[in-house]
Amino acid sequence: MIGYVTIGVSDMEKAKQFYSDLLADLDAKVLLDMERIAFIGKNMGSPMLAVCKPYNGEPNHPGNGNMVAIQPDSKEAVDAHYQKAIELGATCDGEPGQRIPNQFYGAYVKDPDGNKLAFFHFG
Repeated sequence: MIGYVTIGVSDMEKAKQFYSDLLADLDAKVLLDMERIAFIGKNMGSPMLAVCKPYNGEPNHPGNGNMVAIQPDSKEAVDAHYQKAIELGATCDGEPGQRIPNQFYGAYVKDPDGNKLAFFHFG
């Protein structure tokens, strides 16, 4: 249902590198780079993450309550993506853990621009 989610960034090169490195083990890479916006994903027919400099030329502002959720294949993969994000310069916004018993396991970070990401696993 979702084609892509766009987040605003202040430094395109840094953002492309951060997300390419973070999502490489999910087979994601920069698929289309149009200078002001770049699409990162497995292929153009699957859901993608787009990073962009705001169209109006104003500084990017991460929203309060906005979040992109990424679903690795297991709780261990959630932990690994959380740790990798931290190593790549993200900040913790909720360490990995079982949020809802037997239903939802998650971890939360903010990327170098302050955009919130979740890594989650149902179960």
